[in-house]
Amino acid sequence: MKTLTTTILAFFIVLSFGAAKADGTNNGANNANANAQLTVDYAVNTYVDAITLGHTRELNNIFDSNLKYTVERGNKTMVFNKDEAFASFNEDSDMPQDCLVTSTVSTSTPDVTIVKIEQQYPNCTRTNFITMVNSAQGWKVKNIYSTFE
Repeated sequence: MKTLTTTILAFFIVLSFGAAKADGTNNGANNANANAQLTVDYAVNTYVDAITLGHTRELNNIFDSNLKYTVERGNKTMVFNKDEAFASFNEDSDMPQDCLVTSTVSTSTPDVTIVKIEQQYPNCTRTNFITMVNSAQGWKVKNIYSTFE
């Protein structure tokens, strides 16, 4: 699990060099930590940490105020707003998942990035499509679409 986390972290560090804010501004950030929280890799790593390790403390910071979280399970579709999604993630807080995680950047522009994150369990695979937007407060998760196979 440590190797997987390191691999994912390295991938998103490389990704962040190509996805930095196009105008070069730091949105008023006064230190390196605040700048780091404005990047695509920070948002993706925060989300991956939440779904795999149960670390949900920073999730609220990366969710857009108009977040739409859709979960499909068979014929059932559930749709959540930001507050409902945050509460749902908090239910699994500090509960590490025993799965293999892979992530792929599907699309990346200066303003929008779509990432596919797969969690492979022994009996099923959960696929998350994460749409992020570059806002005045940094990269925010705008849409999560999650399916189980």
